Amino acid sequence: MEKRISKILSSYPGDRSDLIPILQDIQSNFGYLPEEILKEVSSFTRVPESEIYGVASFYSQFSFTPKGKNHIMVCTGTACHVKGADQIKEGIERHLGIEEGGVTPDLEYSIESVGCLGCCALAPCATVNDEIKSNITLKDIKKIFRRRKREKPS
Repeated sequence: MEKRISKILSSYPGDRSDLIPILQDIQSNFGYLPEEILKEVSSFTRVPESEIYGVASFYSQFSFTPKGKNHIMVCTGTACHVKGADQIKEGIERHLGIEEGGVTPDLEYSIESVGCLGCCALAPCATVNDEIKSNITLKDIKKIFRRRKREKPS
């Protein structure tokens, strides 16, 4: 972890204005923003930790907890909500055995709900990583995960 954070920080001059790009690089490399790394970022940029947490918690792209290799985002925007997004989210949670914000013990899957994926005509929808799943029904949930398991390289 030390080498990766050193490499990330060494590509910036350490100015306050570097904060968001640094956080984006950390999120991209680690999958989340580890607390111990945020302390280093604070020291490097001379931005108080409280301010870093304020910035990071404002933007939905940042997470303080690890995500699974396959991250599921279930849209709960108006169109999806009306077409049963809550039941879809609950069905996925049951199938994976985790609740929203959780990660499976093998770190394979994580799930969160988001306000809008911009696919209102495809409601209800979700993404698995960046792959959009549209017009999802409860029956589709098992099929989605069976297909992903078959496609998974050995």
